Amino acid sequence: MAGWLNLGEMLKVNAKKYPDRIAFCDAQRRFTYPQCNTRVNGLANALVSMGLARGDRVALFMENSIEMAEFFLAAAKTGMVIVPINFRLVADEIEYIVTNSGARAMVVDEEFVPEVEKVKDNLTGIAGELFIVNGEELPGWISLDQVTTGADTSEPACDVSPEEIWIHIYTSGTTGKPKGVLRSHRSHIAFYLINAVDFKFNENDVCMNVMPLCHINSTYYTFTFTYLGASAYIHPARSFQPEEILSIIEKTGITFISLIPTHYNLILNSGIERDQYDVSSIEKLLCSSAPVRKEMKRAIMGFFPGVALYEAYGSTEAGIVTILKPEDQMRKLGSIGYEVVGSDLIKLLDDDGREVAEGEVGELYSRSPMLFDGYFNLPEKTAEAFSGRWFSAGDMAVADEDGFFSIVDRKDNMIITGGENVYPSEVEEVVADHPSVFDCACIGLPDEKWGEKIVVFAVPSPAMDREALDVEAIRAFCRKRLAGYKVPKQIVAIAAEEMPRTATGKILHRKL
Repeated sequence: MAGWLNLGEMLKVNAKKYPDRIAFCDAQRRFTYPQCNTRVNGLANALVSMGLARGDRVALFMENSIEMAEFFLAAAKTGMVIVPINFRLVADEIEYIVTNSGARAMVVDEEFVPEVEKVKDNLTGIAGELFIVNGEELPGWISLDQVTTGADTSEPACDVSPEEIWIHIYTSGTTGKPKGVLRSHRSHIAFYLINAVDFKFNENDVCMNVMPLCHINSTYYTFTFTYLGASAYIHPARSFQPEEILSIIEKTGITFISLIPTHYNLILNSGIERDQYDVSSIEKLLCSSAPVRKEMKRAIMGFFPGVALYEAYGSTEAGIVTILKPEDQMRKLGSIGYEVVGSDLIKLLDDDGREVAEGEVGELYSRSPMLFDGYFNLPEKTAEAFSGRWFSAGDMAVADEDGFFSIVDRKDNMIITGGENVYPSEVEEVVADHPSVFDCACIGLPDEKWGEKIVVFAVPSPAMDREALDVEAIRAFCRKRLAGYKVPKQIVAIAAEEMPRTATGKILHRKL
């Protein structure tokens, strides 16, 4: 029996159906579906000729680019598995992910090579010829152009099952070490089709990808359009300049963008007049990662006249779980909406696994065909995240009389800063290693620009006065071991007796 066609197979189909349509473009380049399919076939066959095979992990340490998108597609055509790594991570963090995933090849943008070089000798699972640089050839690296030049551009001879793993992506763990989330082709196919139904997307849409392709958000939303035969404009994630974004919308006819509140803040506070750019092509906007205030919603809809504004709640593991549609934006402020198409009824469970009553807070569990296959080599963590067939990302929620859900707290105290997930334990582990710190606790506080900012309360070592704590030295210490977005924006020195704790000694983050 034939199975669902994955993204690589749909690229082949769309190359026939839409010969003149742009598949991917950026500021300088435009590739039609046939051109893109030819490029991806060449890349896929080149990787196979280098000795990579079905199931092999290919780690990507790259900024947003058409080339990065093509690696996802090449993997889909060959059964290889993509391990996307956040380009903001530093050497030790990179080493852990590459080593833990068992990656056999690594592709790195030229500008990031110096960071990888710090730990390259420790990445013993990767052969020398499988360190690929997206840029000029460098000692110890083979350039991507060398890999693909002269490659066979016929369809790869590989029949990939929908159940096979396609993406092995890391999400921060409460123990401080990230967990590898295993996602199949089938789970993403389900997302693309469900997404198309709930958002009413079709092959005539033009998506602008601004969110990092190393995030699951972009593999969800951007590749929905590739699956449908629509177009995607790939924009660098680190270069969100409102004037440039609005100019691209005007010139390219963008119809949809997925953004976070920080992005909307930058646009609305840029001083740009509403009619300075023609943004009438925008039909739909998504806001994810954090709730949107009523005033911001009104401002967004005023700046983009006639736009349909959506909010969505989901996770790396579960896909999209709920959706708040345009017609409910103002009457259900603060809500994450209700269940998406194809999802079972959400369960809100208490600590004993019983469903809570309407209006009561419970842990949110969902079940849909978008669910992940488990945490890599962590069967106990996988089991802990499920109640039967229902999965929980650890969020506490409440349902109203109409069945709309609202998140009231994150069970694990996760911080979302500028769209990036940060667990306090990650930061605490590093800060506590500083010789002047006796104890510490990390929380997120509201921030106008980033949504939340990382704040650390630090107890100085016993021999040190609180006033003597050198917070800038601690921040510098953090920068060497943490990605920039994880470095505390503020460090507050407090006495040991001021640290709020439970009777058993557990720090009360909420009280801080």
